Amino acid sequence: MIIYNVTVCVDQDIHDEWWQWMKTVHLPEVLQTGRFLNCRVFRIHSHDAGMEGINYAIQYSAKTIQAYESYLANEAPILKKKTYERYGEKVLAFRTVLEFVDEIKP
Repeated sequence: MIIYNVTVCVDQDIHDEWWQWMKTVHLPEVLQTGRFLNCRVFRIHSHDAGMEGINYAIQYSAKTIQAYESYLANEAPILKKKTYERYGEKVLAFRTVLEFVDEIKP
């Protein structure tokens, strides 16, 4: 399992409008690419200095690294551009790719 994690810092003054747009437009567009199985959104309550605003971790699950790489090559540039054109520097993001290795239970 591959997790494509997008950590996002959103200016408070646009947060509510951004969140509505994410739920109704952006997240559905990403999922409609067919590259991901699901999407989970987490609000970050503790963060490093320098990440002022409201922060989220958005995690998309892909079955394979190839599915993620296909998204990165084909759809990601267009969707990133749409977000930047709409919000500019008021929404900052950095991305990481995680591969599930193991789960240890008590």
